[in-house]
Amino acid sequence: MKKLAIIGATGMLGQPVVRELIRDGYQLTLLVREPAKARALFGKEVQYFPGDIANEQDIRDLLQNQEGVYLNLSVAPGTKKTDFQPEREGLSTVLKVAKETGIKRIGYLSSLVQFYQGTDGFRWWVFDIKQAANAAIKASGIPYTIFYPSSFMENFDKGGYKSGNKLNLAGTSKYKMYFIAGSNYGQQVATAFQNDTAENKEYTVQGPEAFTGDEAAEIFRNHYSAEKLKIAKVPLGLLKMLGIFNRKMNSAAHIIQALNNYPE
Repeated sequence: MKKLAIIGATGMLGQPVVRELIRDGYQLTLLVREPAKARALFGKEVQYFPGDIANEQDIRDLLQNQEGVYLNLSVAPGTKKTDFQPEREGLSTVLKVAKETGIKRIGYLSSLVQFYQGTDGFRWWVFDIKQAANAAIKASGIPYTIFYPSSFMENFDKGGYKSGNKLNLAGTSKYKMYFIAGSNYGQQVATAFQNDTAENKEYTVQGPEAFTGDEAAEIFRNHYSAEKLKIAKVPLGLLKMLGIFNRKMNSAAHIIQALNNYPE
């Protein structure tokens, strides 16, 4: 299987996967809302299909003559449960069209920490969406490979930890996390699409060594050469309080609470 459509290619976790798939010789077609931005990232090595996951006809045109589709979907911080969600309404459209167009495999980036749902009284509608997405893919009748990765190293320099010259942490990690690099994860995606044995399988994806959030931040700070970084910590309770008034803060508080308390 070498012809893949990619939905969610240009974000922090999409880029390393696309680059590994290119390196392994896949023929890729990317669904993109901003072709110029995507072209600046990947050049002429892939095909670009202007469109939006919210548009069924765009999905139908994208999946024509494709063998597989890789999905990197998420709930954007700050959005509401009632908003259009790519991982809910968008996924429903993709599954419908994928079945009609004869897609042979779906690869899906899920999350390891979403398994914290229901533990210690924790419930979050975002994790409900993720778990419903897992169930929908498995019930679709289309062969699938679902990945449950640990925290990504990229969160420190490209994600939510770094702001200016500070690494921002909240609360304290109760358990260590097996951080993984996006490129290593991308290699696993590339390998999975080449192997029939990966059909209808779910894979936990972890790095070889575990660290608490504090330990990982200290290691990153000590090896970061572009500027001198400071580590700033706030109580998780304060972040939760701010989340009452700000949806992005509310999202951050929930994900950090889960990360701090989920035993991988």
